[in-house]
Order: sequence, then C-alpha cells, then structure tokens
Amino acid sequence: MAASAEISGKVSNLPHKPGVYLMKDRFGTVIYVGKARDLRRRVSQYFQPSRRLGWDPKFRALVEAIRDLEVHVVRSEPEAILLEGKLIKEFRPRYNISFRDDKRFLLLKINLNDPIPRFTLTRLRTEDGARYFGPFANSGALRRTLNLVRHKFNLRGCRPFTPGEADYKHCLYAHLKVCTAPCIGNVTREQYLMQVHAACDFLDGQCAEMKAQLDAQMRKAATRLDFEKAAELRDLIVDIEDTTRKVNPFARIPYSLPVAVDPDKDLAELARALNLPNPPTQIEGFDISNISGTFAVASMVTFRHGRPDRAGYRKFKIRTVVGQDDFACMAETVRRRYTRLMSDLRTQPAAADRSPPTSAVTSEKASLPDLILIDGGKGQLNAACAELTKLGLDRIPVIGLAKEFEEIHLPGRKEPLRLSHESGALKLLQRVRDESHRLANTYNAQLRLKRISESLLDEFPGIGEQRKAALLKRFGSVRRLQLVSVEEIASVAGFGGKAAAELKAFLEARREAPTGQRVKTAGPAGPEESAGDAPPDS
Repeated sequence: MAASAEISGKVSNLPHKPGVYLMKDRFGTVIYVGKARDLRRRVSQYFQPSRRLGWDPKFRALVEAIRDLEVHVVRSEPEAILLEGKLIKEFRPRYNISFRDDKRFLLLKINLNDPIPRFTLTRLRTEDGARYFGPFANSGALRRTLNLVRHKFNLRGCRPFTPGEADYKHCLYAHLKVCTAPCIGNVTREQYLMQVHAACDFLDGQCAEMKAQLDAQMRKAATRLDFEKAAELRDLIVDIEDTTRKVNPFARIPYSLPVAVDPDKDLAELARALNLPNPPTQIEGFDISNISGTFAVASMVTFRHGRPDRAGYRKFKIRTVVGQDDFACMAETVRRRYTRLMSDLRTQPAAADRSPPTSAVTSEKASLPDLILIDGGKGQLNAACAELTKLGLDRIPVIGLAKEFEEIHLPGRKEPLRLSHESGALKLLQRVRDESHRLANTYNAQLRLKRISESLLDEFPGIGEQRKAALLKRFGSVRRLQLVSVEEIASVAGFGGKAAAELKAFLEARREAPTGQRVKTAGPAGPEESAGDAPPDS
C-alpha cells in the first residue's frame, strides 16, 4: 500500500481544510470520491500501513489502483457533503456506493408571481421564475427552520394555489394567528409580500437579530433551570446556522474521458487478437438504454486512433420498437446510422472536385469505420450483423462485448474470445463500450428530466394523474397549454370553469417567457440522429 513519490508529494502539500478528494487509476478514471473535514489527515490515512484496513480486500484493491488524486477545497463540511454527492452522481466511481442514485438534495422554493406565494420543498431546480434557496445537506434542519420562518413572519402553510374563504374556515394556521390570512383580506397582497420578502432576507443570511433573541431566551431558560427549553432553543439556533450558512454554487467538473498510455500499441494488439489486416483507425461503438421499455434511446461513439472523437458522437430516439426489446432497438439503430452514412457518402463530391477540408475532423467525418463494437452478447451482435448484411456492409468487422465476463463475441464463432484483463486491447474496447454506455444513459436521463419538467402540472394543488393525462393528451405539452384560453381548458373532461380559471392563473404565474413574448410551440420533427452531446430535436 505504499504510495508513489508523486502521490506522497501531493499528500504532503494538502491543506488542513475541508474539501473533497478524487482518486484516479492509471487511465485517469475517477474510481473513488470522498469528503474530509481535514484533507491532509484524511487522505494520508489511505497510504499508512494499517493491519485493520489491510484485511479489507475492497480497500486494498482501491489503494493499489490509485495512481493520481485531485482535491477541491471548500469552506465547510456541509459544502463538502454537497460537492461529494454531486461528483459521485457525475462520475459514478466504482468504489462508491452512497449518492449513486438519482436523489437530489432539498431546495426551498417560492414563486413571488403566485397570487399568495408560499414556501415549498423541492429537489429539482427549473427555470420557472421562482426563487430557490439551497441545496441543503441537512433536510431536518431545513424543515425545522422553515417551520420557524412561517411562525416568525406569519406565512401561510396551506396547499391551495389560491386559498379562499372556504379554505380559511378549516385553516389551523389562520385560527392560531400564525398566518395573517391574506385569503380573506386581513392583509393586502402588498403587505403579505413584505412578509415574504422579510423571510427571504432571513434565508439569505440576515438572521443575526433573530439569533440574538433566541440566544437571550436560551440563557434566560438556563437561568430558570429550564434546561429542556434551553436545549430546544440551542438546537434551533444550530438549525438556523446550518440553513442560512452560505454555500458556494459548484460549477460542473469538466468530464475527461481516460485515454490509454500507448493507444497505438493497444490498437496493434487489438488487430492481432481479432485477426484484422491493420489496426482499426476508426472504431464505432453502440449501446441501448431504456427503463422498462420507456425512453428507449441509443448512442454511438467514435474513437479515432484510440482516442474519443466527440464530433462523431450520435444519439438516437428509438421509434419503431414497442416494449423492451434490445435486439430490435440495436437493429433499428444500426440500420438508421449506416443508411444515413451511406447516403452521405454517395452525395460527397469527387476527390478532384472537393474543396480542401477545413480540418482533419471534417475530412474524416463521413467514412466507414474499421471496426464496429456492439455492447452486448450474441443477440445484439446478430441483430447488428443482419442489418449490415442488408446494407451490403458485411465486410466491416463487427464484435460484441458482453459485460459479465468481458467476453468478445465474433460473428460465426460459437465460443467467445477472452483476453487477459490486463490486456491493452481489452481495455481499449472497454473504454469504447463505457463511453457509449455513458452517452446513452446521459441521454436517457435528459429525456426523463425533460418529462419531469413537463410535469409542472404536478405543482398545481388538487390535480390527479387522470386530469393531468387528459390535459397533456389534449394539448400535447405544458407550453401549448399555456397558450390556450380558459374556455378551452374547461372543455377538457374533469375541469369546470373555476378549476380552469385557477389552472390558467397558475400557468400564467409560471410562464418561462418574459411578459408579452410568445412561447414557442414545438416545431416539426427533427433529424433522426444528432451530433455531439446535444439531444435531437425529434
């Protein structure tokens, strides 16, 4: 477990400050992300001989794989927790278990354009014109602080979007004098907004006066020997400090795909293993991603000379396959990719008439690959080969890489090919496979988040799945729904005049476009594939 001289030098120069550290292997892949209250003390523990930790095979494997490390210094331990969770979701290191799901930290949200604004908790930040506070690592402290804010500034906690006199009759907040009850005109909207702005200032950190009051109450309670009350006030002060502590907004860490130490050597080894006449200059890798047959997408990545060429990346929405059928999805993707590519090649001008390319990437863009890698076993491989044969491209070498045992499947060969896990050729194929897997999963997540943003209707109090489905079926999207009249909404099954008017007011308060600017409706279907990391318009 002894560290290299380079890593030892980095560790000795680490500060005694809170932060996050990233461990990397020899290919530059992030394999572990951790947080620390004291970076130097925590990171140095990885490279100190320890009999207890030495018996842990997972820890031993992690330390033996470390070839480099990177640290990010923050101002406090809560910031370190937030940044750790963000980086684990982004890099998904193999040695991390916590924070790898899609759960996000809590945010506090208020939309000042609502008729009677109220604070709500959410985990998704959207461009809806609302103010957001957070994220907060301690959800319990946030909820207790929010309860204090509602009592201190007399804010409502009821759910209706526009509460009225009928809601007031059953409102415990109003009858206990916690809320100033703007719903029945006890205060004007302008007066209520002043209360809301004061609460926002408090959450922005302007809470010294309240903390001083609570501190004085705590000391008085301790003087009276009312230690239970004093402890409650002490905990409340800690919760306020946790909630109102400034947190840095973390920018996205640039993603860097690991590359081989010697790509040319790995390509030559791959050519020998697969009996190729020459090392494959251009490799294209395919993968499928879906969740129980929904949001089915595919990805294609291009590697040139053993390195990723992002200009050659493509993403596909599966269109013809119903249900979960990875074989059919792979067949559709390969068919669409190479039908389009063959069309582009036929329309290219002759070499004598072609103007000089502006870059090397442009000159190599429309060319057939030297090797096609399919993420999967025999089934996916056979589906891809059948489509290539129909297109007359069966001369292109095609292989499948199965994840479980990292077996290489070849067309017409019964037994798979197994290379050493230390083989540079296998590691090159794994990088192509992992990159296509990352791109497909990222695109799938983008579509799911887009669908979530379409579910702005979920924030409208009282709407159920049936009425929401009826609206989206009738108008297609929330953006189109924002353009229709109250009468058109009222014509949908399950809506009356009052509910339609309230929904219209709700949507107007959350219009993303500036006042007077027309919200663009969805245009015609876009291309079948898209370059780079931008999702297709279709």
